[in-house]
Amino acid sequence: FVTDDGAETDLDLGHYERFTHSRLTRENNFTTGRIYEQVIAKERRGVYLGKTVQVIPHVTNEIKAAMKKIAADVDIAIVEIGGTVGDIESLPFLEAIRQMRKDAGRENVLYVHVTLLPYIGGSGEVKTKPTQHSVKELRSIGITPDVIICRSDTPIEQEIKDKIALFCDVEPEAVIGLLTMKSIYEVPVVLEDEGLGGYIVGKLQLVCREPDLREWRALVQRIHRPKRSIEIALAGKYTELHDAYLSVAESLRHAALHNDVDVEIRWVNSEDIEREGADKLLAGVQGILIPGGFGDRGAQGKIEAARYARENLIPCLGLCYGLQMEVIEFARNVCGLIGANSTEIDSRTPHPVIDVMSDQRDIADLGGTMRLGLYPCQLIPGTKAAAAYGEGVVYERHRHRFEFNNHYRERLAQAGLIVSGVSPDGRLVEIIELRDHPWFVATQFHPEFKSRPNRPHPLFRDFIKAAMSTAPKVDQRPRELVPVVA
Repeated sequence: FVTDDGAETDLDLGHYERFTHSRLTRENNFTTGRIYEQVIAKERRGVYLGKTVQVIPHVTNEIKAAMKKIAADVDIAIVEIGGTVGDIESLPFLEAIRQMRKDAGRENVLYVHVTLLPYIGGSGEVKTKPTQHSVKELRSIGITPDVIICRSDTPIEQEIKDKIALFCDVEPEAVIGLLTMKSIYEVPVVLEDEGLGGYIVGKLQLVCREPDLREWRALVQRIHRPKRSIEIALAGKYTELHDAYLSVAESLRHAALHNDVDVEIRWVNSEDIEREGADKLLAGVQGILIPGGFGDRGAQGKIEAARYARENLIPCLGLCYGLQMEVIEFARNVCGLIGANSTEIDSRTPHPVIDVMSDQRDIADLGGTMRLGLYPCQLIPGTKAAAAYGEGVVYERHRHRFEFNNHYRERLAQAGLIVSGVSPDGRLVEIIELRDHPWFVATQFHPEFKSRPNRPHPLFRDFIKAAMSTAPKVDQRPRELVPVVA
């Protein structure tokens, strides 16, 4: 996941943005390596006056300083400590939050512990022992949970909650059941119905309005409402690990919800396309999405996917590296530029339609040549991109090094490639689309990072809408309507 200020972070931060509509930054994501790097830098500068650098207090103070910085201008700061209690990697972080209760005052800190309640199918039992032992481990380092959230694949009876409350020394109402749901977007509704919000507000002595979850409950209802389905092929090279495209998949689902359809993702490995052909692996889909990536592996498969979408007039959305592969395909097969390529793939290509900008060539550190974070994009009136956004200038998040080579812009434009979005100075191509195609749009940026469940990204929204025009009009897989407690 990439933030506005160019931080490359854990995927969880993407979910936090999607759930809260917050705009997070690199200050919201601290890794062990970053903490230690800052401690070492301070030691080198002489900040510690020659004292021996230790986990306590130097590392823990750095962690606390990071938390306090984010909490300076908010009412509540939610701090997640990842990993498992007892892991050596997380011990300095747990010690830091233990000290925070002393620093901030006991009435201003509340510990929420998430545990797993495994279900033993043979005996039909839900076991609480893992939760009891996890709480015991926390207590051994000085942290007593105030709230215990119990993850479970089966409903949690009140008897089980009472048992956990007794053995873990928490109030019965502080044991919150969190059943595995069909959609992650049901979780806020479940937690509110379990009373978590009210309990936390009471314990922290906050004065709050009653939460208005009508929009979110309506979203959950739409998720479960029976609807027709469309199939989108995601032609990437990391498809064995679906999390590699998690933000893309979520954005497709957001757009599908907005358009009142279900989306089925056909995960197609671009290397398989190279071996078996696009005609075989992409046949029957209503849309094709070509995502980002790096390197030459599977690149030809993405190029073939772009060709298949262009020739068969299938709605297509390209993202970052996907745009670059689509430009290469167009240059080769429409403009007749034999051997056209990206210099990332072939440094000796006769037609480098994708290349590093001239002012980046002398930078030795590859990370220093990447465009990371939020950049403006000027939209060209009358294009599909401008129609989707409905405004003249937008800001989108980038993560790439190579760019559209402006030396080929005019030649490709004459053949039907439209540059529909550029940097404000006109120097960098940000969006392209095809003139003689119902919907074929590609972006140099990553629009998936700004999509939200109840506010889908405009390009994903219109991509799904275009794909619906080629989808069967019958309801393929009706779902059971799941009631949501009002």
